[in-house]
Amino acid sequence: MAKLTRSTHPAPSFPEKILQFGTGVLLRGLPDYLVQQANAQGRFEGSIVVVKSTDSQTDEFSDQDNLYTVAVRGVQQGQDVAETSVVSAISRVLAAKTQWSQVLMLARNPKLQIIISNTTEVGLDYVEESIFQSPPQSFPAKLTAFLYERFRSVGGSKAKGLVVIPTELVTDNGLKLREAVEKLAQFNELGKLFTKWLKFHVRFCNSLVDRIVTRPTDEAKQAIQQEVGYDDELLTMTEPYHLWAIEGDDRVRQMLSFADASTPQIIIDEDINFYRERKLRVLNGTHTLTMPLGYLLGLETVADEMNHPTMSKFVESLMLDEIVPTVPDYDTPGMDKAAVKQFAHDVLDRFRNPHLDHLLLNISLQETAKMQARNVATIQRYYEKFNAAPKHIALGFAAYLLFMKAVKEKDGQFFGEIAVANDGKITYPIRDDKAGYFYGDWKIVKASSPATVEKFVKSVLSDPALWQTDLTALPGFVSAVTQHLNALLSNGAEKTLAKAVS
Repeated sequence: MAKLTRSTHPAPSFPEKILQFGTGVLLRGLPDYLVQQANAQGRFEGSIVVVKSTDSQTDEFSDQDNLYTVAVRGVQQGQDVAETSVVSAISRVLAAKTQWSQVLMLARNPKLQIIISNTTEVGLDYVEESIFQSPPQSFPAKLTAFLYERFRSVGGSKAKGLVVIPTELVTDNGLKLREAVEKLAQFNELGKLFTKWLKFHVRFCNSLVDRIVTRPTDEAKQAIQQEVGYDDELLTMTEPYHLWAIEGDDRVRQMLSFADASTPQIIIDEDINFYRERKLRVLNGTHTLTMPLGYLLGLETVADEMNHPTMSKFVESLMLDEIVPTVPDYDTPGMDKAAVKQFAHDVLDRFRNPHLDHLLLNISLQETAKMQARNVATIQRYYEKFNAAPKHIALGFAAYLLFMKAVKEKDGQFFGEIAVANDGKITYPIRDDKAGYFYGDWKIVKASSPATVEKFVKSVLSDPALWQTDLTALPGFVSAVTQHLNALLSNGAEKTLAKAVS
């Protein structure tokens, strides 16, 4: 088959209005995809210049004239979705290591309006370094160098200020990036006029991105390429659901002209905390509470959980009956209880998506930190609302404690073990900074001794270093978790789950 290029798929050219740091699938499957849709509808008519920082190889883009395919596959409101489109919004890809001067040249472009990034979670961290290297090492330093070049070329013009939107999965990512840039400006002695321009004419926006985007499996890639009739080394697979919430005012709305009433998936609001809290509690919190039990059942993916008749009931009940009622809402249309419930049903559709291999073991990374960040507040709010222990959350927490039980340690890596059919066993890595902590605590536990189980549960739940609070202060929570953990140890995950949802 022919390769995807502009010869086989002609596409219009537009002025370069966006600079993007990062070439990953999330950017390709969400912001770039949305810009493409706006261009196709005549609402933006701008292209994206992408900067690649990891290495100097950009052939995968240039070989395809910067085109790539987005394949949307999944379930939405109970209906199967299968859509495929070519994205032509990227005009060129520059390698920071070898083309830094060209990146800085773009700062002089009067049509440039927006900067987007998705580096890594640590990519927003401040690193004390000179911005006059070619190129600077850290992303904040690269951005500072670019903004300083912009300032110098436009003479501090208010009209040539920019909107900067990081999409890294960090709370208050815009504020964190602004802080790093301001520190670098001070360290590099860039002057008061630049600092003033930065403060008043460069808007750093907190943002939240929500869409699962992956590279397709070899099998899926082959099938899609046969369907579209060309080879695409940049083929990108996404779920139907997508949301991009951006914290901004009227000026931001004006600059982001690709977002209007026809794109409800892009939300621009002066406060996006509702969307962040909703996603953290409903989607991420459910993942964290259900992953251990699903894995103890011998399941591999989120879709497997939703195909398991008993586990799927548990997931739905936990989310809809115990998490959703605790999510704070603003009592306004789009940010009210109805919006939280609708989001939860959307999430259940997303969990059922058979086209995405969302591995449970990948979700288990740093499970303890995730449990604290995503679910402790939910447990506390449940008590405030119902004055009782949430029974499904308690089972999820008990399964988490059992998942954290390491049976061996090798070179600082801890491993757990589950039983499978025909008396077999599967060993799994416990990729958690607290694995050693639990390895020691589990040694006091004897499966045949409920008293040792209760002592273990009390010790863990009372530790403020883990939870930033004492969870034993919640009436009945120790008892509920202990009861479920005893059941898991004595009867196994399948029987314990069946009793819990009956």
